[in-house]
Amino acid sequence: MKKFSIVVAGGGSTFTPGIVLMLLANQHRLPLRAIKFYDNDGARQETIAEACKILLQEQAPEIEFSYTTQPQVAFSDVDFVMAHIRVGKYPMREQDEKIPLRHGVVGQETCGPGGIAYGMRSIGGVLELVDYMTKYSPNAWMLNYSNPAAIVAEATRRLRPQAKILNICDMPIGIEGRMAQIAGLKDRKEMRTRYYGLNHFGWWTAIEDLAGNDLMPKIREHVAKFGYVPPSDKQATEASWNDTFAKAKDVWALDPDTLPNTYLKYYLFPDYVVQHANPQHTRANEVMEHREKHVFGSCNAIIQAGKSSAGELEIDEHASYIVDLAAAIAFNTQERMLLIVQNNGAIHNFDPEAMVEIPCLVGKSGPEPLVVGNIPQFQKGLMSQQVAVEKLVVDAWEQRSYQKLWQAITLSKTVPSASVAKAILDDLIVANKDYWPELR
Repeated sequence: MKKFSIVVAGGGSTFTPGIVLMLLANQHRLPLRAIKFYDNDGARQETIAEACKILLQEQAPEIEFSYTTQPQVAFSDVDFVMAHIRVGKYPMREQDEKIPLRHGVVGQETCGPGGIAYGMRSIGGVLELVDYMTKYSPNAWMLNYSNPAAIVAEATRRLRPQAKILNICDMPIGIEGRMAQIAGLKDRKEMRTRYYGLNHFGWWTAIEDLAGNDLMPKIREHVAKFGYVPPSDKQATEASWNDTFAKAKDVWALDPDTLPNTYLKYYLFPDYVVQHANPQHTRANEVMEHREKHVFGSCNAIIQAGKSSAGELEIDEHASYIVDLAAAIAFNTQERMLLIVQNNGAIHNFDPEAMVEIPCLVGKSGPEPLVVGNIPQFQKGLMSQQVAVEKLVVDAWEQRSYQKLWQAITLSKTVPSASVAKAILDDLIVANKDYWPELR
C-alpha cells in the first residue's frame, strides 16, 4: 500500500495528540510515511510536538516526524493537510462568548455574534493555509475541520474556488454515536442516515440499520423524553454539554418527523440559553481550566520522563472520520460521509450557491453530493436566514465593510434588534483589533 505524508495545521492544538494516536491506530487503513506539525505559535506547538515525538518513537519509529513554523517546510511534499486552527486561541473564544452575553444575547463559539466574530478571524487564517498548500503541494487535499465551518466553507467557495479543500464537522458524528447507543447498536457505522442542513444547523430525516430496518421510531421515542442522553450514559459528559444533549427534546418537538442537530437550541431557544449562561464563566473558561491544563500537563510529564506512560493522552476515537475522509480520497473507497459542499441543486428548493451539509460519496476526485430533494418551509426559512448571515460575513471580510457585518449580526436569529447588533459589533471590533481586517 502507498504511504502518505500529512501535515497537521494547528500543531499546538490540544486536539493534536488525540488525532496522532487515532492516526497511529488506523495505520492499516491509511499508512503514513511522514507526519508534520505546523503552527504560527512555535512555543505552544513545541510542547505538544515533543510529547508526540516520544509517542511516535515508541509506537511507529518508521514514520518520519517533524514540526515547524515555516510554511515552505511544512507544506512541501504532503498528500493531506489536516487543518484545525483557532485564530486568537481560547482567550479570544472567551471574548466571543462573553461580549454577546453582556448584551443579553447568546454567547457561543460558532453561533450568533460569537461565531461571526470567530469567522472574521478564521477566514484569513484558512485562506493562508490553502495558499501554502496550493503553492508547495498542489496535488494535496486539505481536510478542514477549523470552525466556524460554515463561514470558512463559504469563504473558500467564493475566494478560492479551485482549491482542493473538504470542509467537515464532527458534531453530527458525535450525535450519531449517541443515536447508535439509543438504538442498541455498537457503533454509528452500523447505521445509514439521511441528513440535510447547514453546518451546526441540520436535521436527520432517515436512520436505518444496515439491514434496512427503520430506527427512527425507537430513537424518536427516546429523544422525546431524554433528548440525546443515552439510556446508560457512560461518557463523562460535562454539565454544559449534558444540557445541550438533553435540550434536544425541546428542539425535536418543533418538527417531530425529523431529529435535530443539537446546535439548533441556540437559534430556537436563545432566551433559555442566555438565562442558563454564566456571563462571568463560559465554555471557554471550562476548556482553559480543564482540557488545556490536562493536555499540556500530560505533554510536559511525557517530555520530562521521556516515555508516553508518564502522561494521560487519550485517542480521539470519533476523529476517525478524518481517516475515513483521507482514505476515501486516497483509495477511492466511495465512502458515504456528511460534508459541507455547494448545494448545486442537491436540495431542489434552496439557494444553489449555499454551502450545505449533506451526505456525499467520496472518492479520489472529491465529494459527489447525494440528492436531497425538496425540504419543508420551516427548515427552508431558517436555513435561508442563516445562509444570508454567513454570506454577509464573507462580504464584510472581503469588502472590509462595517455595514455588511452590522447587517450580518442583525440578521442572526439569536439577536433581537439592530441596535443590540450594533452595540455588540462595536465591542467586538475593539476586542478583535489584532485579528480582523480594519472595517470602514
